[in-house]
Amino acid sequence: MTLRSTHLSGYRIMWVLVIFDLPTDTKPQRKAATDFRSFLLYDGFERSQLSVYARFVNGKEAFQTRINGIERDLPTKGDIQIRNFTDLQYRDVVHFSDQGRRGARKNPDQLLLF
Repeated sequence: MTLRSTHLSGYRIMWVLVIFDLPTDTKPQRKAATDFRSFLLYDGFERSQLSVYARFVNGKEAFQTRINGIERDLPTKGDIQIRNFTDLQYRDVVHFSDQGRRGARKNPDQLLLF
């Protein structure tokens, strides 16, 4: 009997990036935008910028699960893009903040599975 490694591959582990531009001209539109942001936070995403959220997932199946969940909770108007990156690609993202370069992001030591 062979034991499978519990090590998570940097090529299998992925980051899901949700980028969106939602209308906020009316009170119902602002509520829809707030509800969508709240949904992303509830679904385990973290806010990178006002309309950019990211989440760590284990593989393409988990990525597709996130897409399905987002698709069920889409606002009626706006533009939403979902992108994925391997953990190794995401680690190489260059980030500037307040005119200074920020260090590489440290990824979680373990993946929380529900």
